[in-house]
Amino acid sequence: MSFTKLGLNPNILKAIEEQGYTKPTLIQEQAIPKVLEKKDLLAAAQTGTGKTAAFTLPLLEFMSSKPHKKEQKAYIKALILVPTRELALQVFENIQAYSKYLHLKTAVIFGGVGINPQKASLRKGVDIVIATPGRLIDHMSQNTIDLSRVDFLVLDEADRMLDMGFIHDIKKVVAKVPNHRQTLLFSATFSDEIKKLSNSFLTNPQTVEVARSNTLSEQVSQAVHYVTKEKKKSLLAFLIHTQEWNQVLVFTRTKHGANRLSEFLNKNNISSLAIHGNKSQGARTTALKDFKSKKIRVLVATDIAARGIDIELLPHVINYELPNVPEDYVHRIGRTGRAGNVGEALSLVCDEEAQFLEDIEKLTKTTIPVRDVEGFTISSLKKPKKTSNTKNRSSKRNSSKTNERRTKPTTNKKAKHSEKKDFKKEVEEFIDNRKRQTSKRNSNRKITGNYRKGQGSKSK
Repeated sequence: MSFTKLGLNPNILKAIEEQGYTKPTLIQEQAIPKVLEKKDLLAAAQTGTGKTAAFTLPLLEFMSSKPHKKEQKAYIKALILVPTRELALQVFENIQAYSKYLHLKTAVIFGGVGINPQKASLRKGVDIVIATPGRLIDHMSQNTIDLSRVDFLVLDEADRMLDMGFIHDIKKVVAKVPNHRQTLLFSATFSDEIKKLSNSFLTNPQTVEVARSNTLSEQVSQAVHYVTKEKKKSLLAFLIHTQEWNQVLVFTRTKHGANRLSEFLNKNNISSLAIHGNKSQGARTTALKDFKSKKIRVLVATDIAARGIDIELLPHVINYELPNVPEDYVHRIGRTGRAGNVGEALSLVCDEEAQFLEDIEKLTKTTIPVRDVEGFTISSLKKPKKTSNTKNRSSKRNSSKTNERRTKPTTNKKAKHSEKKDFKKEVEEFIDNRKRQTSKRNSNRKITGNYRKGQGSKSK
């Protein structure tokens, strides 16, 4: 099937042809006709399969078909919610390219940058807004955005937004858009929770699932290296140097870990930058731009970037540390092998991550092959014993209970009476002591008073 058979207007077809699109991907082929039928849609597809075009192209078709007067101020017709700044910019760039020959205005709003330029853009009037939930709520609270005429609401990477705790913000947004809107929910993965939550946002939705949930792309070859935690940095540097990799996306679990790894690589003559939530938006944008243009060889990122990096020919993704949420592994390695290209995903796994690897293989229903690197890797992983502390605590509790049971028989009425008597004696002694202390304080007050009156000293 070609794009011409999907019923898109010539100006859109011309723009996507310039982007090198010849025929729709499977998700585009199935989703676009349903959206054009004005149906709510619940869609899932592997990351990198063209979900953005699957929802933006039909929306552009609807908006371009409406008559527009040049003197008429634009109003927000489509609102697209995404979880991260990087993904917001990616969607914005795609829409700009697809709408090149259309008279439509698009704005992107997210946190980490000044809000005033965004306010100015919204005041001029826009047709499409791409936003992260937090910054959108800021605009709503300041009455700088009008959502009362929104025709299309899109939740992109909805599962990630829920993981990041945006559910309450999403509900606030949904309450402000008209009930007669068309709603599209797109995600790389589906869970039962997502399907349940979609019932409160979507009306009789059509469902499109072009691959089994959490399936990994066949275009991506995977492997793991068993390695001690201490040798991970050295192994990574060795692989980059010996394999002559020039564009590598490396994932860590923490921001500080990303910074430390980037510094290590730079010291070892491997140009690198880190990208994470603590970086300013300007720094993140520059790092991503330099990585795309191959000014730097390695981009070290936390999972915040997993949904927002779209590099068509990215050859290598390295999990320096496995994610503790197995679904995030799917999104990480989905940064390579995009748009029909092949890619490689390697994971450096130490003993502490054995359970994470097991969870990933269980989720994806795959067994990831193990590769050895002489001088660096180890033959197998030792899974940390989870039950040892529990057993110790349990044995201590049981021992304590046993001791209690042993001491109970020795407690008789005579012993109890003796304990009461001793306690009564302690109380009486305490009261006597208090009386003596009070008497002594009163005596001291009298002596101090005499001093103040100049009537002698304590010796008198």
